[in-house]
Formats: sequence, C-alpha cells, structure tokens
Amino acid sequence: MPHSATCDTAPSPLAAYRAALAGGFQADEAQLRAAQVLDGCHAALHRHRQGAAPRGVYLWGPVGRGKTWLMDQFHASLQVPARRQHFHHFMRWVHRRLFQLGGTADPLPALARELAAEVRVLCFDELFVSDIGDAMLLGPLLQALFVEQVTVVATSNQPPGQLYAEGFNRERFLPAIAALERHMQVLAVDGGADHRRHPGAHHQRYWIAEPGRPSALESVFAQLSAGLPVADGAVNIGLRRIHSLRHSPAALWCRYADLCQQALSAFDFIALCDRFPAILLGDLPCLSAPQRAARIARGTEDGARRVAAGDRQLPALSVHDDSVRRFIALVDECYDRRVPLYLEAQVPLEQLYVEGGLTFAFRRTLSRLHEMQLARFAPRAPQKLAQP
Repeated sequence: MPHSATCDTAPSPLAAYRAALAGGFQADEAQLRAAQVLDGCHAALHRHRQGAAPRGVYLWGPVGRGKTWLMDQFHASLQVPARRQHFHHFMRWVHRRLFQLGGTADPLPALARELAAEVRVLCFDELFVSDIGDAMLLGPLLQALFVEQVTVVATSNQPPGQLYAEGFNRERFLPAIAALERHMQVLAVDGGADHRRHPGAHHQRYWIAEPGRPSALESVFAQLSAGLPVADGAVNIGLRRIHSLRHSPAALWCRYADLCQQALSAFDFIALCDRFPAILLGDLPCLSAPQRAARIARGTEDGARRVAAGDRQLPALSVHDDSVRRFIALVDECYDRRVPLYLEAQVPLEQLYVEGGLTFAFRRTLSRLHEMQLARFAPRAPQKLAQP
C-alpha cells in the first residue's frame, strides 16, 4: 500500500493553510475551520502515547471545496506512521488481503491488527460507498480499526448519515455510520465556491468533435508519443483485453465504448493509470438520458404474485447509467493520480451529463474535468501501487 512514509519537515495543517493564503489562495472560512480541526488532531496525535487514540476527522461537502488539499497537508505534516489512499484503492487492498487470509478465523480483526502494527493514522480520500460488498465489510472493519487505536481522517461528498443511502440491506451498514460518527469529528466544508473553477492558465484537454475533420486527439497522441514505439489493437491489463486505437509507453488512445461500455471496474482503471502516463478518450457521446420508471424486484419463487417480503423498490435509472458510472470511476482515478485525460465529445463539457440517475455523483466529475483544463493540473511522476 502506498503513501506510508512520515515527514518531519512539512508545516502543520494550519500553518500550511496560512502559507497558502500568503501565496495567493482565496480565503475561505470553511477551509479555515477545517484546518483548525485538523491542526488539533495533528497536535493530539503527536502528544498521544497510550490510552485512547485521538478522534479522527471526517470532512464532507460539495465538490471543489479543498477537502483533499487539506487532508493532504495533514498527512504530509505527520511525524507518526500514516497512510494516505483513495478509498477505492484501500478497498481493493482489503479484498485482496481477505482472499489471502482465507481460512483465518475473524479475518477483519486480523486485518485491523495488521494495519495497526504498521500505521497509527489512515487517511481516506473520497469515501463513497455504492457496492453492497464494500458496505458489508466496512462497518466491522472500521470498528476493528478503532478498537486497535487507529485514527481515521477522511474526505467525502456526503455526511456519514447519507452514505450508501437507499442501498440494498442498508440496515447492515448502520454500524459503520455509527462508528464514523462516534470516533470522528464530522465537519462540513462548504465555503460556497468550487475552487477547481478558479481562473488559471488554460491547457485544453477537451474538444468537441467536428464532423468531416480529423480527430483532435490525433495530434495530441502524436505529440505525446513522439520518438516512441506505437502500436494499435488490444492492450492486456491483467486478465482483461482492452481494445485501443493506438498506444505507446506515453499514452493510451481508446474510444468511449472501449473503456466505459465494457465490463471494466475501478480496479481496471487503477491498472491503466499504473501503466499509462496519459489517457485519450474519443467518441464520447452525450451521456444525458431520461430516467426509466422504477420497477419492483422480486425473487423467482414469487414472480407470479406480489409478496410483501419479496418486493423492494429500485431507484430510477437511465439507459447510460452503467457506462456513466465507469466514466466517473475513470475520471476519479485519473484525477487522483494526476494522469491527464484528453477527451473528444459530441457536446460541450457543461452539456455532457445534465439528466439521469447520477447527477449528484457527476457534479464531482464535472468539477474535476474543469480543473483538468488548467495548466496547474500538472502530471505527477509515475508511481506504481504497491501490491500486497
């Protein structure tokens, strides 16, 4: 797992925030409160030697409010063993370790003890639960981590009480919510402005396709891949075989259908970002679509008649929702890893998704795509994720 080194030179979260203000950051009262709370947690961690671990911090609010930046300053300032991960990456690791611990009695407490032996602080970015498997694991795992005196700091777009809202068997997730609220200080971060949309030097990574004209991605790929070997056809990612228009050591160029309309997962996008420093995605359609009416789901044994115990209401969906979920996961991974994502679409960015069942989740995606159009979205040095 990555990001476990400690640092003895970075300023405290509040000092880092004040330095950022002096360097041109826009003042934001909600960010200041969050920096102060993180500073208190930081101080308590460095005073703490035995007994109960300091309470963690749960920062939630709309997109672009600086939650991730604040958590990263907190993590960088720690002088105790700590680990910072995107939540998707952490759950990927959890599933792999549980597979490796097969046959172990009570594997989740064992996993918590393993983590507690390595770190005192876990920092999660973008805590979001939509998968029932993750939901069922998270409650017992969080409770086991808190028993082991691990302090958790997290960012999310939702307060704990709204996580996995309307999810199937949500009552089994309620212990996770209770653990978060008991062991973490929950703080809303909403200064009213999406800081990702602040002005900056423009660096175009989004084009509208023009019928009859060559794709803008043609020249982008040629520039990124200059002097490197170029191939077309399929790319092997683990056991997956993904079609590409072209690929080189510097970039992967695919159609939207190749990545988002196939049976790929967030873990596949993690692997793509491990391998390619840039991703180009063409033939991106308008993703908006009317929501379909909700339906009743029933077991096969009571399909002929309505049975109260066997019925449940499904949320309304739209025809593109499955592919949009994959697109959201791809953007999240590219953004978190600082992998530039170059897009060519049929419609302007603001019209890409304005109707459907995922409008809340897509707000973060749109905000991140806007920041990707700025020069300050500088690619990070390539970094491989450690394998368990």
